[in-house]
Amino acid sequence: MPYDVIIGLEIHAELKTASKMFCRCHNHPIGQAPNTAVCPICLGHPGTLPVLNQAAVIMILKLGLTLNGTINLISKFDRKNYFYPDLPKGYQISQYDLPLIYNAKLEVDDETIDITRLHLEEDTGKLTHPAKEDYTLIDYNRSGTPLIEMVTEPVIKNALSAKKFCQKYQQILRYLEISDADMEKGQMRCEANISLQAKGAWKYTDGQIVPTGTKKLNPKVEIKNINSFKAVEKAINFEIERQTELLANDKKITAETRGWSDSQNKTISQRIKESSADYRYFPEPDIPPLQISAEMIDNIKSQLVELPNDKARRFQSEYGLSTDLAELLVSGKHLANWYEEVISELRAWVLASGDNWARQNQKLSTSAANWLSSELFKYYPLNSFQPLTPDRKVTAENFAELITLLFQEKINSSAGQKILSIMAAQGGSPAQIMQDLKLEQMDNSDELIAAIKKIIASNPDQTADYKKGKVNLLQFFVGQVMAETKGQANPKILIAELKKILNQ
Repeated sequence: MPYDVIIGLEIHAELKTASKMFCRCHNHPIGQAPNTAVCPICLGHPGTLPVLNQAAVIMILKLGLTLNGTINLISKFDRKNYFYPDLPKGYQISQYDLPLIYNAKLEVDDETIDITRLHLEEDTGKLTHPAKEDYTLIDYNRSGTPLIEMVTEPVIKNALSAKKFCQKYQQILRYLEISDADMEKGQMRCEANISLQAKGAWKYTDGQIVPTGTKKLNPKVEIKNINSFKAVEKAINFEIERQTELLANDKKITAETRGWSDSQNKTISQRIKESSADYRYFPEPDIPPLQISAEMIDNIKSQLVELPNDKARRFQSEYGLSTDLAELLVSGKHLANWYEEVISELRAWVLASGDNWARQNQKLSTSAANWLSSELFKYYPLNSFQPLTPDRKVTAENFAELITLLFQEKINSSAGQKILSIMAAQGGSPAQIMQDLKLEQMDNSDELIAAIKKIIASNPDQTADYKKGKVNLLQFFVGQVMAETKGQANPKILIAELKKILNQ
């Protein structure tokens, strides 16, 4: 490809505060009747005054510290002026030249993506365009919802990296419990700025893309309000192809805002892109400047949690998990915590049995992770691993008990799957379920020996052929004995006893 792809992201995330950004209205109006979670302040009535939500400030500071950002100890709010029907005041209270956080970083696939800024602002209302109608409906319930806007440096090189960045950012928002960041519900919305430049015709200096020669650079195009990770990747790839085709045909690229259409799988022109001058920013006169104290910063630092990247690396080193398995288990904070509850139970069992945890750690930890990801996920999706979820019947203690039964070879994999299906439906102790259904494996008991001798006696031809050298018939006998014992025979002991008796 003769061009370099330059991508920058802007991501808006709704915060989980109890009230809105500048008023006392309820901040979770999903499912509420339109225009009922509103008041004169968030509707912008004359004579009303905004009051800053302190919880929102604490949340953005927590995110900024987590992303190793620099805090502006003196910050302020600004008015961003533009007219649109979903903006009741005719302006948006946002931040411009003194954002709360700047120079942050986020690591994705061992690559550090620089983040220009994180700032607070209020959300707009929501427009609905009824099909086959010539009017638009406006719901102001969302108006005034606290938002964190995050802006990256234009350093992302492809659509896949952009998608992974969004996914990792969502993980962090959820780990910090400051936003549910559900893209389908509009709680996290992504915008991508994309430009294509000839190789060697540009450089990145002081946060700006500048030409290396006298030739003008190609303008960037913004794609607004992308509402899924899959759409992020598809929209960016489409825009790269569209701009490449324009340049190949000596056509100019227009600096514009485009929207992504899932149904048409393409971006659609919406309007000519505004510049910051078009918004006529000026300091918000009704909110005094913010001063962040060292005491507040120290208090927030004490509340920070282990991040997904760090947790995944620890799971690999501490429990011996593969990279893929570790990343899967840390994809949700509550899932990762639940897995570690299982490990705690397993460790307690090993120590109580007089064994050494260091000797059994990797085998038990990996077994638990594999059964969790391959079997338990059949019954409980990732998002079901939340505290006190009533429909999740399998406790960490009982799941650990199931792993110990498998580890002790009291049950085989097939029996384990059967027991887990019952646990998922109604809960209960796996050991009790094993006893009730008589699923415990036979070892070298008289019952197993009797079953082996019965099968050998019933198949004289196969026995003779095996003794003549057709050793592959061993699997035939294994299958017959397993059927005879209804799957309860311990495979390892069964094979050993079969060989001993057949070779007599």
